[in-house]
Amino acid sequence: MGIGRDSRHKRNLTGARRNIHKKKRKFELGRPAAGTRIGPKVIRLIRTLGGNTKRRALRLEQGTFSWATETHSAKTKILDVVYNASNNELVRTKALVKGCIVQIDATPFKAHYTSYYGLPKDFFSKGEAQDTVAAGSRKVQRKIEKRQKGRKLEQLLVDQLIQGRLLASISSRPGQSGRADGYILEGEELAFYKRKLRAK
Repeated sequence: MGIGRDSRHKRNLTGARRNIHKKKRKFELGRPAAGTRIGPKVIRLIRTLGGNTKRRALRLEQGTFSWATETHSAKTKILDVVYNASNNELVRTKALVKGCIVQIDATPFKAHYTSYYGLPKDFFSKGEAQDTVAAGSRKVQRKIEKRQKGRKLEQLLVDQLIQGRLLASISSRPGQSGRADGYILEGEELAFYKRKLRAK
């Protein structure tokens, strides 16, 4: 029979049956949900109205995530789905949908942070940092000193960077665009989801 997005088949508010006066239309077509999961990349192209295409992601394992306060984006591995406000079943099945909270690999973000601020490579290790930073030219040193003055990082993020896993939110629609891109959680939003995860 097919999936439709029309409302002619529904009853009136009073419960009365509606008199259906026209057939289904192509533009009212609905399709089965993508159900994107974590795994090696599998994308299906779907022809849509007007000859356009949707990229239906069935499996994804990477995405580009942005770190807003550091104005830096990096492609990294998606490790796990940890929270979904709409349905716990989507967490159990590790479904990648817009708005879900995922754990991502922190390695590219640690590398950027340490190089940008001239910190030792093992700055985010559990013990004391052992590496030494090679002193560059005076111009480079002045640049790094200037950056160091404005450097601030909240403790919740530091803890995550030490663990090597960051909490992020997916802001793209994997079932429509074939991409699982998003942003790293910070500030009040991070504190909120940390509380939610503790309660769960």
